[in-house]
Amino acid sequence: MPAPRPLNLALQGGGGHGAFTWGVLDALLEDGRFELDGLCGTSSGAMNAVALAQGLATARTEGADEAQARQAARQSLRRFWTEIGAMGSFIAGVPLGGGNPWLGLMSQWVSPYQANPFDFNPLRRLLERQIDFELLRRQPFVRLFVNATRVRTGSAEVFTGERISVDAVMASACLPTSFKAVEIDGEHYWDGGYCGNPPIHPLIYRTETRDVLIVQIAPSTVATLPKDASGIAERVADITFNAGLLAELRVIKFVHQMLEDGRFPRGLHKDVLLHHIDGGDALVGFGPASKVRFDGRFVSRLFELGRAAGLRWLAEQAHAVGERSSMDLSLDLDQRYQPPPRSRRRRA
Repeated sequence: MPAPRPLNLALQGGGGHGAFTWGVLDALLEDGRFELDGLCGTSSGAMNAVALAQGLATARTEGADEAQARQAARQSLRRFWTEIGAMGSFIAGVPLGGGNPWLGLMSQWVSPYQANPFDFNPLRRLLERQIDFELLRRQPFVRLFVNATRVRTGSAEVFTGERISVDAVMASACLPTSFKAVEIDGEHYWDGGYCGNPPIHPLIYRTETRDVLIVQIAPSTVATLPKDASGIAERVADITFNAGLLAELRVIKFVHQMLEDGRFPRGLHKDVLLHHIDGGDALVGFGPASKVRFDGRFVSRLFELGRAAGLRWLAEQAHAVGERSSMDLSLDLDQRYQPPPRSRRRRA
């Protein structure tokens, strides 16, 4: 059997839709063709990342082989999402905006500092029960990156290494209309989706692996024009939470073209190979309230959709890993870069 190929994962956030990503990860781990090097996640993507890393690190620390470690990671993810499904209505009952139509309306005028003064969030307790953050900080088996947004500057903060903590993950998932900002070392943070959902640059600059598989769950396109208030708000959120990712993809495309054209010297820039699983089309039809739907039946449905998408990618695109990008990078840039013509001065 050929040796596993190294692969980085960039996991997008999207509330309860993160169960779709769980399904994708389950298919990848079962397949066994890849050795995961770096995991970068935002919001529910960060939660998936730490749950996966928990299983891998625990098994490998106990002397398990690769196959056993992958199985342990699958079990860790299943435990995490099964408990979310068991607490479903309880999670949706906290002030999450769209989870309750009255809370969604109220969040326009009442801040979480008023509606949820004790900052109660059952997801924190779940993470504390299931994830050994001390283990994740010292384990050498997979690189973890958790993205949040600094409230003060609006810039990204990527937590890694010794800074991986339950606070970092909660900061990554902190929607400001639902929860108080998370304070870490005197700085306050909101959801990482505002500045990178997820960011790719940590995987480029802090790992040796060229291949990055992006699992996207915020729809890039919609079939119809949203006209009601909830549909408009949802589309604005999707555009906002995809903006950072699209910006990075444009830069990566530009660098790739410069390398291909010989305009950048080889070895100076990493030629990243991108791969993509787009859950947006599968999830867009569920509506905005489904992002804060956590009941077990719905979580299981999203898992199956994600697993099917993962299996399709494995069958159709996995062979490209290590060889070429399989992601369509046309985006909204249809033309290859063309340097502007040099102006000619007239001789006197």
